[in-house]
Amino acid sequence: MDFDELRIFARVADLGSFSRAAEQLGLAKGHVSTSVRRLEARLGARLLQRTTRSVRLTQDGERFLERCKELLAETEQLQTMFGPISGGLRGRLRIDLPSSIARDVIIPRLPEFLNAHPLLEIGISTTDRRVDLVHEGFDCLLRVGALGNSDLVARPLGSMQMENAASPAYLKEYGVPHTLADLARHRLVHYTPRLTANDAGWEYFDAAENACRILPMQAMVTVNGTDAYQAAALAGLGIIQAPTLGLRKAFAEGSLVPVMPEFTACPMPVSLLYAHRRQLAPRVQAVMAWLGEVVVPYLIEAD
Repeated sequence: MDFDELRIFARVADLGSFSRAAEQLGLAKGHVSTSVRRLEARLGARLLQRTTRSVRLTQDGERFLERCKELLAETEQLQTMFGPISGGLRGRLRIDLPSSIARDVIIPRLPEFLNAHPLLEIGISTTDRRVDLVHEGFDCLLRVGALGNSDLVARPLGSMQMENAASPAYLKEYGVPHTLADLARHRLVHYTPRLTANDAGWEYFDAAENACRILPMQAMVTVNGTDAYQAAALAGLGIIQAPTLGLRKAFAEGSLVPVMPEFTACPMPVSLLYAHRRQLAPRVQAVMAWLGEVVVPYLIEAD
């Protein structure tokens, strides 16, 4: 069995595209197509149904894909069974990270990981949208916030402490709020993945009820990215509720100041997500262990 053919087939199946698989693997599209055809001929089965608009797994392909991924992971584990392979782990990894964590925490520490594994190639996506791990070809994701229903496996790392912040210029114009009643005179910068949402509100922990509550508020500006969220606060467009980690620099510089520390939002859970498989490739295990090691010092303990 040609393991390069298995690797190529698995990536085409995950992405539903020969072109995207070729791009991610750094191969010519013709080579990818030929490899899959050779694999199908060797197996005597059609694995992919090709049309001008889509590439889909056949019933045989669905059965073969899961076993294929397990075999690839098992092979990589065998290579490292008695110690690391010469030069360390090798291969390609694709991970998705929240942009602020990637910028402030992960990427500054990345040289140490790559120095330990110089034969690895890492593709890092930094986005605040929810990506599709399987169909976009990621090995793992780092997620901040509550997780919806998913077939992915979640590994909780802890939670991010939240703080409220506003610019000195904003507070000079609107005053400093101290109570929930004071917020009637104030504005939020609203953060939401979907700009069509209209559910702006002040989140706070209600100690009496031991629950998180949301007080509806007016939002002058709505954004869908963390960089824009903080930029709006710096511009004096309203108060934001954000992880402490991302606010430290602005607090130190005095460009943002904390407000209403008694009414902060509930901590946001942080998790590593990966596809459910019996075996994970050693390079995926290694990068997940390293991500946890780097991020956990910035978190509070998970419940």
